[in-house]
Amino acid sequence: MNKYIIQGGHPLSGVVTVSGAKNAAVAILPAALLINGTCRIENVPDISDVRLLLEILDSMGAKIRRLSPNTLELCCTNVRDSEASDALVRRIRASYYFIGAQLGRFGHARVALPGGCNFGARPIDQHIKGFEAIGAAVDLKDGFVCAAAPADGLTGGRVNLDVVSVGATMNIMIGAVLANGTTVIENAAKEPHIVDLANFLSAMGAKISGAGTDVIKIRGVRSLHGGSYSIIPDQIEAGTFMAAAAACGGSVLVKNVIPRHLECITAKLREMSVEVTEFDDAVLVRREGRLTKTNIKTLPYPGFPTDMQPQMTTALCLAEGTSIITEGIWGSRYRYTEELSRMGANIHVDGAIAVVEGVKELNGAPVRAHDLRAGAAMVIAGLAAKGVTEVEQVQNIERGYETLVEKFVALGADMY
Repeated sequence: MNKYIIQGGHPLSGVVTVSGAKNAAVAILPAALLINGTCRIENVPDISDVRLLLEILDSMGAKIRRLSPNTLELCCTNVRDSEASDALVRRIRASYYFIGAQLGRFGHARVALPGGCNFGARPIDQHIKGFEAIGAAVDLKDGFVCAAAPADGLTGGRVNLDVVSVGATMNIMIGAVLANGTTVIENAAKEPHIVDLANFLSAMGAKISGAGTDVIKIRGVRSLHGGSYSIIPDQIEAGTFMAAAAACGGSVLVKNVIPRHLECITAKLREMSVEVTEFDDAVLVRREGRLTKTNIKTLPYPGFPTDMQPQMTTALCLAEGTSIITEGIWGSRYRYTEELSRMGANIHVDGAIAVVEGVKELNGAPVRAHDLRAGAAMVIAGLAAKGVTEVEQVQNIERGYETLVEKFVALGADMY
């Protein structure tokens, strides 16, 4: 599908079930390279990023069985010591997890610098710092990351990350699981998908403690074995539907969630006069009157997630009053605001700050999904707007959202 066509202006009502966490799945699948045996992974989101990673694993000789749309069986016991396809690697940011996985499995790695969403420079210097701390020699050459362990293997070490980095925390964890001795990651990121990766590896025989805190310890083991694991629900997909309900009005029950992972999103929605009711594994989001202003600053978990900034900013375009958004993670994540301005939003961006003057309505227009979360914001804007919105470059959206159109249609949206 090249674009979405949305006839906006309809409140959302009904039940939506959230898929497995994209940011967990894209690390867990490369980490399966370390396992000597068969692992069964449930609640895997059927999204294009996952399909790309499976294609890379298949090209390396992994045996993959899809037992259901969201359940996979992987056996990497007999994978070849080979490079991942450059063409595939350059299409997905999460391909950098193959550096840690191949380094741990084979003692060396040569992986093309990854692609993914383009909203500012995202260096991998903290990844390299971590690999060097466990004994690897790392070099950047001709667009590739080349890493090699000493002849006697990787050895546990201590790494203090200069900045809180989700990707580096997960990649170092993957690389250190089979190292000799204990690796300590200080100033580690604490996101739920980091805990999920640690739990997956632990279920396969790894010894990891402290995931979810700022100090993670990985005690190296000789090998990992097969097993079964279910990926956590996607907090960003859940938050996207919550923001959509806020922007469009109505009543939406979002199922298959972990409410504590959504606490910062829930708190902001309540500040915006949205009613949010929490259950054991679901949240009910209701909005009847007009939204009210609030301020948001993105921060590492448990702060407000940067991946929810575009969706919430879109909702705040329709709020009464002036809202101030401060992007504390990435420096260039406001390209989508130009698209919102085409729809009648009143947004002024100055560096990391966006000032949003609420308007009474948005109007449908042709817009582009510049990246994954910006694309989700364009869908929300189209659903809330008066008239027809055409969203182009939807391949960026489908990198991280499973059956997004079908889920919104089931809530009463008019889109295809």
